[in-house]
Amino acid sequence: MGRLPTRSNALVVILALATMVGCQGFSSSKPASQGTQTPLTGALTATPASITFGNVQVGTSQTQSDTLSNTGGNNLTISQAAVTGAGFSTTGLNLPITLAPGQSISFNVVFSPQSAGSGTGNLLVTNDGSNSAVNIALSGTAVAAGSLSASPTSFTFGSVQVNTSQTQTETLKNTGGTNLTISQATFSGTGFSYTGLSLPLTLAPNQSTTFGVVFAPTAVGADNSILSITVSGSTTTVDIALSGAGVTPATLTATPVTLSFSGVQVSKSQAQTETVQNTGGLNATISQGTVSGTGFSISGLSAPVTLTPGQSTTFTVTFAPQSAGSFTGSVAIASNASNTNLTISLSGSATGSTQGQLSVSPSTIGVGSVTVGTSGTQTGSLNATGASVTVTGVTVGSSEFAISGLTFPVTIPSGQSAGFTVTFTPQSSGVASTSASFASSATNSPAAATLTGTGVAAPAYSVSLTWVASTSPNITGYNVYRRTGTTGSFTQINPVLNATTAYTDSSVTDGQTYYYETTAVNSSNEESAPSTAVSAKIPAP
Repeated sequence: MGRLPTRSNALVVILALATMVGCQGFSSSKPASQGTQTPLTGALTATPASITFGNVQVGTSQTQSDTLSNTGGNNLTISQAAVTGAGFSTTGLNLPITLAPGQSISFNVVFSPQSAGSGTGNLLVTNDGSNSAVNIALSGTAVAAGSLSASPTSFTFGSVQVNTSQTQTETLKNTGGTNLTISQATFSGTGFSYTGLSLPLTLAPNQSTTFGVVFAPTAVGADNSILSITVSGSTTTVDIALSGAGVTPATLTATPVTLSFSGVQVSKSQAQTETVQNTGGLNATISQGTVSGTGFSISGLSAPVTLTPGQSTTFTVTFAPQSAGSFTGSVAIASNASNTNLTISLSGSATGSTQGQLSVSPSTIGVGSVTVGTSGTQTGSLNATGASVTVTGVTVGSSEFAISGLTFPVTIPSGQSAGFTVTFTPQSSGVASTSASFASSATNSPAAATLTGTGVAAPAYSVSLTWVASTSPNITGYNVYRRTGTTGSFTQINPVLNATTAYTDSSVTDGQTYYYETTAVNSSNEESAPSTAVSAKIPAP
């Protein structure tokens, strides 16, 4: 029969020579696999979807702009842009390029004809989005060199605020040997006009005229047009490509629109973060940020600062009252945006003589003895007296200790408490001690407690086996066999024949269960049948 262990770290089992006992196996299950979700895809669009250059003089070039946009729900990568058709090419499109959802990129398409006649082409843009490719149809007419030249041959106005205008200068020159008469100037698109050009106009050889080309968008979006100049007696025109985009004015917005500071103690301070964003379509430059109101100040706003469309800047507003009471103020942001003066309202309340205090209970929190490599816990509490106290954080002086159970900042009303847990995870044996410091709005901040614990080395286990001597004649010793778990074969663990009826197995692992049996060996080296197997379970760490 088996006997209980005779000492704290040794498991003692007595074996009797008999037959083996059967054992049972184990089974396991495998968690079912989880499904996956199909991600959204990108979608590439071109604006405009086709480009017509009109009449372009042989030996010159004309440029028009186009925009590629990702209107889908995921990133897409533009990998290739292939141009077909004589005289057509692109500039400003450096591939590959990845567009996030809602992102766009602008580039130029150039028509540089080398011989007269009509020309067509195509720009094939390949991407990895849901639509495999985008085709932009190209067309233009090359006209023979005439006597009227235009400088420049195309205009790009960029972004212009809706309901305002931008003017650029165009020069027409007679480079021929006889007079010519400009009879007409027309635009193919909306939003464009000219000023300072009175028609009909006759130019002598080498004579030129200068006038203004005006872009005045009335709606948000890209605009393209062609200014066609007609010369009397000629069947061709001189065409000047125009492009621009109408955008909303620069507008600044504040988040949050108001800031409120509550229960700040006199001679202490509280800080909050403010964000200002340009939600318009043009750049906005903040020229100044000023604050008014007793106890309020700002930091982190270095004017001037320019915000591009969609860009934001953050700064800090601080309330540091010097006396008790309620206070109001404001932050004024001056800029060249459509709302030239953005105002952020401020309010604050300051507490005077009635001030809260914070205590930690108990002042020394002992976790006790914990085995190295494992964790032990103990609880404590934070107590507020006199007034409400806001605890903003905790600092622990040792990595072996941790504080949990509190989400900072946490406000504790006067007379109430908030519990927390101390976890001690020793890395080595011996006594450990450190401090936990709680920062708060209390007058006695920080409040501290001492954390203690003792790391204890993990015990080393062994199994002591004893058995009844065999009554067979001429017995010279015994063999000891061991098996790990309930299945498998037994393996001899004594290196030489054991002359006594006792054996100690010191090569065991924590958490394992072992089965043992013994056999008797006589002087003729004959071995008996094994004893009935007995088990020994090693405690887990």
